[in-house]
Amino acid sequence: MKMQRSSRDASTLPGVLADWLATVLPPGSDPAVTLHSGVDANGMSSETLILDVDWTEDGEARHGEYVARVAPAAHDLPVFAHYELQDQYDAMRIVAERTAVPVPAVRWMEPTGEVLGTPFFLMDRIDGVVPQDVLPYNFGDNWLFDAAPEDQRRLQDASARVLADLHAIPDAATTFDFLDPARHGHEGETLLARNLARVQEWYEFAVPDSGRSPLVERALAWLHAHIPSTDEAVLCWGDARIGNMMYRDFEPVAVLDWEMAAIGPRELDVSWMAFAHSVFESITEVMGMPGMPHFMHEDDLKAEYERVSGVTLGDLQWYHVYNGVQWCIVFMRTGARQIHFGEIERPDDIETLFHCKPLIERLLEEVGA
Repeated sequence: MKMQRSSRDASTLPGVLADWLATVLPPGSDPAVTLHSGVDANGMSSETLILDVDWTEDGEARHGEYVARVAPAAHDLPVFAHYELQDQYDAMRIVAERTAVPVPAVRWMEPTGEVLGTPFFLMDRIDGVVPQDVLPYNFGDNWLFDAAPEDQRRLQDASARVLADLHAIPDAATTFDFLDPARHGHEGETLLARNLARVQEWYEFAVPDSGRSPLVERALAWLHAHIPSTDEAVLCWGDARIGNMMYRDFEPVAVLDWEMAAIGPRELDVSWMAFAHSVFESITEVMGMPGMPHFMHEDDLKAEYERVSGVTLGDLQWYHVYNGVQWCIVFMRTGARQIHFGEIERPDDIETLFHCKPLIERLLEEVGA
């Protein structure tokens, strides 16, 4: 199954992009663009264009292989309430400058939306393999599921180390101040409170197209009532899961998808990485499939993260509920988009599209919500 992300006519893109590149490359470059098969197999929030560019510079033929990240148009029902492409570009640029985390080099930014209708940027294309989302890697019959246990563990540990390296960037509150939710009017005494206010607004943004969710509202009420008292500020990747990384020989070679980047407690990222796998595992449980219960286990991820970072993590339960709410909102928005593009019928109850619903219900029972 492939989920439609855009109503854009791809046949016009090579010429439009070539004309724009002629304005950012040296004079006389005469760029030509070859567009490959549009979107990647993972991710549901943005439009991803895969392209080659050939041009002339200093009398020599040049060739580049790139990926364009394009902000979604409002009429295509974007996943997020705010899609700050410049923030993604800047976060990736700074991470590349200050760490060894393998983020693709960002090249050219078009911030106005005048070329494609919405802003976009080009980044280097990286070769590697990605743990698949559709169908999830733990369903079987793919390179990660079939790998030897020691290779699976190598990938798991290397992925935890990526988070530790990101969180080690000093003075994140100042370096990445553009990621503070206060910039969009989200109020709160702490960064975590402002991040929760952002999620609350995101839910309200999703409601008109999807209807209300008693499950999400129950979880949000508990989160507001039990917010941890921390004002830690590290760079959080946000959508910190292995499906947003490319690997070669079970080692990360590209850290992708920065739409949810934030500053806040490190537990946000560690929880998301563990929770994302738990969502997939909960689906295999319902379907009576074996899954991968030995893989991406929370205790193992925490142990490797703490070993590398030297930091002891707090309890992740609040953060699991927080991230569970975000997963539900993503399903609300992608469900609304599927309805919009005629891929599914509108359900009577939006919660039937929440693949994580049994997991969230179990979590809320455990915390007494």
